[in-house]
Parts: sequence; structure tokens; C-alpha cells
Amino acid sequence: MGNKEKLLSDHSVETRNATAMEVNGKLPWYLAGGFLLFWGLLFFAIVIPLFYRLPTAMTMEDANKNVFIAERAYKNLYTLSNIGTKLTGSTENEIEAVNFIMKEVSQIQNDCLDEYFDLEIDLSQFSGGFQFNTKISMYQGIQNIVVKISPKNSTSETYLLVNSHFDSKPATPSAGDAGFMIVTMLEVLRVIATTKQPIEHPIVFLFNGCEEVGLLASHAFITQHKWAPFCKAVVNLDAAGSGGRDVLFQTGPNHPWLVAYYKKYIKHPFATTMAEEIFQSGVIPSDTDFRQFRTYGKIPGLDMAQCFNGFVYHTKYDTIDVIPRESLQNTGDNVLSLVRGLANATELYNTEDHKTGHAIYFDFLGLYFFHYSEATGKSLNYGVAGAAFILILISIWRMADASQVSICHVIRWFILVMVAQIISFVLGLALPIVVAYGMDSIGLSLTYYSTPMLIVGLYVCPSLIGLSLPITIYYSLQRNDKISTSYHLQLALHSQAVILALLAVSVTVSGFRSSYIFVIPLLFYVISLTLNLMTIFHDLGYAWTGFLKVSQIIPFLYSSYLVYIFIVVLTPMGGRAGSASNRDLYIAVLAAVGTVLSCGFLVPLIITFRRPSLVVFFLLTATALSLFLASSTQLGFPYRAKTSGQRVAYLHVRNKFYEYDGTLSKDESGYLFNFQDRREETTFVVNLTGLVSMKSRCEKYMMCGMPLHDYGYVQNRLNTKWLARSEPIVPPGPTKLELLSKTIVNSTTCRFEFNLTGPPHMSLFIQPYDDVVISNWSFLKSYLDNPPTEAFRITITYGIDDSSVNFFFEVSKSNGDFNVPLFQLGVSAQYIMSEGDAQSKKLASSFPSYSILNEWPALYQRYIF
Repeated sequence: MGNKEKLLSDHSVETRNATAMEVNGKLPWYLAGGFLLFWGLLFFAIVIPLFYRLPTAMTMEDANKNVFIAERAYKNLYTLSNIGTKLTGSTENEIEAVNFIMKEVSQIQNDCLDEYFDLEIDLSQFSGGFQFNTKISMYQGIQNIVVKISPKNSTSETYLLVNSHFDSKPATPSAGDAGFMIVTMLEVLRVIATTKQPIEHPIVFLFNGCEEVGLLASHAFITQHKWAPFCKAVVNLDAAGSGGRDVLFQTGPNHPWLVAYYKKYIKHPFATTMAEEIFQSGVIPSDTDFRQFRTYGKIPGLDMAQCFNGFVYHTKYDTIDVIPRESLQNTGDNVLSLVRGLANATELYNTEDHKTGHAIYFDFLGLYFFHYSEATGKSLNYGVAGAAFILILISIWRMADASQVSICHVIRWFILVMVAQIISFVLGLALPIVVAYGMDSIGLSLTYYSTPMLIVGLYVCPSLIGLSLPITIYYSLQRNDKISTSYHLQLALHSQAVILALLAVSVTVSGFRSSYIFVIPLLFYVISLTLNLMTIFHDLGYAWTGFLKVSQIIPFLYSSYLVYIFIVVLTPMGGRAGSASNRDLYIAVLAAVGTVLSCGFLVPLIITFRRPSLVVFFLLTATALSLFLASSTQLGFPYRAKTSGQRVAYLHVRNKFYEYDGTLSKDESGYLFNFQDRREETTFVVNLTGLVSMKSRCEKYMMCGMPLHDYGYVQNRLNTKWLARSEPIVPPGPTKLELLSKTIVNSTTCRFEFNLTGPPHMSLFIQPYDDVVISNWSFLKSYLDNPPTEAFRITITYGIDDSSVNFFFEVSKSNGDFNVPLFQLGVSAQYIMSEGDAQSKKLASSFPSYSILNEWPALYQRYIF
């Protein structure tokens, strides 16, 4: 026998011995539980602690160390949040908050090192307007406090902008959103102004007084302020929660150098490209001033926000009590270091020269930050996918050679295993969605809202069942003595790799930078497969699983960490996304994707244990138990007082309809409910007898014939509900629309001039009749070029200037007959922060303790001219 034949014979003997060993050497069935437990413990022992890790808070004793002092920022936050609700147009916002910030920046100006810096303070009022989606936002007397710190004798005409807002939503002290960021900016300004560390470019700190109403103050600054044209990059600071770590969730656009500076200077990294793409998709019901700087200033930047504990966001529970000082230290360290770094950036001189495409970025457990260009990402994704295909082909050739069968024989089985694995992959994604749909269909949405651990049983376990069941059935039924079971298992994992490779390539081709989430587990599988192919482990029973298990630790940690981020952020948003949105689907999809990415290469390994069907049975039992707890016990009730309440938004409405001849044809009062989550009124213990859908009224009247307050009310108007009351609601203040004049301009045009007085928050709805066109008006002319399909909407917001508004319309009509009805004009007035009457107070008091009310009187007057 020749050497070659002897080697092949020896190799065949080794393979047969390995096959016998894998049958007799399977691990005991009870160790399968330990296998699952290991990965669960890995998540709770590493991911969770690192996710919530915060630095030690600095005290006043450290004030001479040129560092951010959390204790001082915390004291400022205590004072600012104790002012209370800082609604635009209120005394609290326009006077008390402004006075507080002015006092602090004036003190910083006094303490500034004059030999190193010049510090200027500008308190300004602005009026203006802009179009956003299908409405125009008009503002009057909006206030901004702008502070510029410049290096002494600086000749730089390029500034860095740092922005946040001090105003708030109704009925919240806004400690987190965004008092947290305001005091962070004050402390960062103080440290820079009182230490000798140099900066090259001036820094503009914008404390803006109107973000919550519609990003008005940032628009005012970027379009009207004297320093705005010199601002070439922005660090925007905001919040969608309170306490915890600050996340970088928007960059650029097309300025990857900013991400490089983030990596270089940030002390506690927390960022992901996936957050940017999800935010910009509109899934998250929020927006930030970053939009205005990007749209109207054409300046790039970094958008950072608090994102933990979104349950208190925009509620009365957004207080300083839920914010640890360590959280302030985390954000302060980051912002101080980042601002100093960007203030010395040479790229700031000409940012257009560095506009070189998007960046891909993400942190690993807060320990390290990765970033690279989109072009590099594409090359990496295609390269890893290509390497996976090549290595899988080599592995198949090795299997055929070791099993003494043809490659075609192995490929045929590979195709069969691929079908089973595709079914597993699809079921792993689909079963959690089925659970979400099923729970929603029986009125049990948001059962995990206050008990997040239910997500494991409701969505993660079904996903694991989907991943494990088809492959378990396959291996219990398949009979192929020519190819060992360990090879069949490798073929299953190769199939998972092919699926991820195809996904990575297709998502990359589609232009999504988040495709890296598929590449990470695939990359580490490629590494383990390479090591196995370089050794005899590939053909030695289940010996190759050692490399695989070790290689999947990092992908498991990262994928579970990434998905946990979004579950933490998006779960509270399910309570304010509107009743039309089934947010259970979002959480189910996230849990499914996280499970598939974290465990896709691990679940098939259950067949290395005896009786793997017991694992499936255990998962089924966990799912059934979770469904029972969610549907039949208090654990599944979504709401808890203070920590995770139910948001209840409604208006105390007085509607008055005036006809063309001036007569009052309708005068009604009631409550307009805009339900904030999927449960609507089903959990209320309040008597809402007579509550009816607004859908038919919305189809009949312009903008439902209601004083729709903001985008949330307008967007969800078909799902709003009306509860009439017999006793009329008396508005707490006057709102008056006065027709000043009606003038025939020419044979086809007529001009109407009006004067409007009312509270700081009003809207106009205008709908011309079919043969009438609005040809000119005192608002933005560009809006008339592309009129909305429904009514024109104009919001009017007062800041410190509450003087009446004069405006005009010019309407055109081909036949020149202006003595007939031409258009409807609705005036919506919101008396935010005003108390209701006795009957309204009685209704409010009847809601349970877990309800978070957002309600006030509103007036709607419909006129025909």
C-alpha cells in the first residue's frame, strides 16, 4: 500500500472512530440546561453591569482639578427644576428660568480668566416662521440666551455651537428633558472659562427657550442670530429619558471626521449607527433641534441624548430625584472633553473640505468605540461574506474527503440542512411576532411594560423555540451513515452563516449602514471555522465546537447589548406612541433579531446533548408560563404608579361654529381624548359612558371640528374619542378673531385682513371651498405652492411677547363672485397650565393613581368667510 493510500485509510479510521465517539460521547441531557444557563449568566453578569456603569461623581473638593464637577451641576439642576413647568410663554420659562441662567452665565463671566478668554452674553428675542411637513410654525417673542467664549485675540471666524433647551412640556419640572443638559452646559462653560487649557475656535453656547413646541428657538437662532453664520459644527444635547448614560444617535451628515473626534475625546462611549437609522426612520416619536441646524444652517454635528428611564419623560415624575449625580458626571465628562477637542479641530476652518460620506460607528459594552467609513464598511461586509462562502466550500470538500463520498453528495445534504435552517431562521423571527399579534388581538398589549423580564418568556423563548425545533426534528429523523452527525451539525452552522452573509450583502446593497450587526457574528464564525480547518478538530467529532463556543462569546455579548439598548429605549415609548401603533411588534422584532444574532450559532449545538427535545420542552414551558403570568396576573398589568404610569391626554373642549351670516350654529362642550397607547381606555376605572369615536366627525368637519393641539393630536385624530358634557366649558381667557377689512383687489382677487388675540399657543386651520384658491397671505408664500390635501395648518406660539397678531389672506376666484362663502377658518386656542372647572377637576380626580394626566381647557371657533 502506498503512502497516499495509507494516509487515506488512517484518516478514514479516525473519522469512523470519531463518528462512534460522537454517538456514545454526547453530553448528558441535564448539562443542556447548564449550557443555556451559561449564556444567560453571561448576559446578566457582563452586559447588564456594563450597560448601567457610571463614573464616580466629582465633588466641590475636586474643583481645582480642571474637571467637570457633578455636585455643582446637581445643585444648579435642583434650582432649575424647582422652578416647575417651564412652558413657552409662561412666567416660569420667560422670566424665572431666563433669570436663573443669566445669573449663572454672568457669574461665569465674572470668574472668566480675562487674560485667556473673552466671554460675551446675548439675550435675544425672535419672531419668525418655517414650514415643517404639512404645517407652518409661526413664533413671536421667543427667547434665546447665547454665550460666546473666544480665545483672547482670536482671529478665527469659525465657531463651534453647543445647544440645549430649558423650556418644558406641560406639567413637568423637566429635570431630565432638558434641565440636565442645561446645567451640563453651564458647568462645561464654567470649567473652560476658568482654566488655562487653550481653545482655538470660539464656542457658542445656545441656551434656547423653545424646543418642545416645535424646535422654534433653534430655528430662530440659526436663521437670525448674528453669530449663527459663523457656526460650522454643532454638539446638540437633549433627552428622551432621565438619568443613565448619554447616547450618540445622530452624526454628520456626511462628516465622518466628527465621529473620529468623538472616538478620540469621549470618555464614556455609547453610540450606534443603528440608533441613527432607526431615529431617522420616524419610529421614535420625538425630534431634536439637530434637525433645524442641519436643515437651515447646513452645519454638521453630533446629536447626543439621555435615553434611560423614558417612563418619566414629559411627565410630572421627571424630577431630580430620579437622576443620580454619577449620570451628570458621565455626560459632563463626555461633553467637556468633546467640546474642547472640537474647539481645537482644524477641520472647523473649512468643514466642506471634509464632507466625505457617512460613518459607521458603535461601542462595545461602553469599553471601546469602533468607527470606519461607509466605503470601508462595504468592503468589510463583502469581504467577510466572501470569506464565509469560500471557507464553507473548503469545509464541504474536507467532509467529502473524510467521509469518502462525493462533494455532490455532501452538497445535496447541505441543501437539505439549509432548508431546515432557513425554516429555523424564519420561525425564530416569526414566532415572537405571532405572540405579539395574538396578545394584541385579545387586548393584552404592553404586558411587559412594567415587568421587562416578561420579554424573555414572551418573545425570546419563542424565538429560541423557532431556532431549535426544526433542527431538532431534522436530526431526530435524518438517517445518513455516510456523513457523521457532527458534519451535519457543521452544515447547519454553515447554513446559518450563508443566511447572515446574504443578509449582510443585501442590506449593504440597500444602503443601510446597520448591516454591520449581521457581519459581527459572521466574522467570528469565519474565525472559528478558519481555526478548525487549520487543525484536525474539523474532522474530530464535536471537538470543533470548542473554537465555536469561544468565538461566539463576543458576538453574543455585543448583539444582546445592542438589542437591550433598544428595548430599554423603545419600551417606554410604547406608552406615548398613540393608540394606532402596536408597539408590541417593535419589541417582538427586536427580541427576535437579538435572539437570532446572539444565539443563531449556538442553538444548533443542543444536539450535542442527549435528548435535545427536552430543551425545546423547557422553552415551551417557559413561554406558556410567561403567557399565563402576562394574561392572568398583576405582573402583566402594564402600569405602576410613579415608575411606569399610563399617559392620559385629553382636552376640555368648547366648540363654537359660526356660519357665513355670523350666526352661532353649534355650541358644544366635552372632552377630546387622544389615547397615548394601545390599551386606550380599556384599563380605566373611570366612568366614560358616552365615549364615541371621532372618525365620522373627522370625515365631516375640517380637522374634525376640534382644537387639535399638536402633531400628536393631528396624526392620531382618527383614533381620538369624544365625551360630551351638558354643562358648558368656560375658557379661562379670551380668544378673539376680528375681521379688520374685506377688500376687492381686482376682478378675481379678494383680500381679508384679521387681528387675532389669545393665549400663547394657538392654531389656525384654513380650508378654501372647491372653486377658491388662496393666492397670497402674510405667512410663508412657499407653502401655497404645494397646498396640503386637507386644511392649511398654522401654529402660532408666543414667548415673552404676547401682543396680538395681524395677518391677511388673498383668495382668488375665476368668476369674481366674493359675496358667497369662500373659505372656512378655524381658530384653536390652548389654555395650557390653566385649571379646569369643578366638573373637569372631578373627572381628573377619578383616574387611578397610575394615570399621568395631560389635560387643559381648549377653545375652537369655526368661521366661514
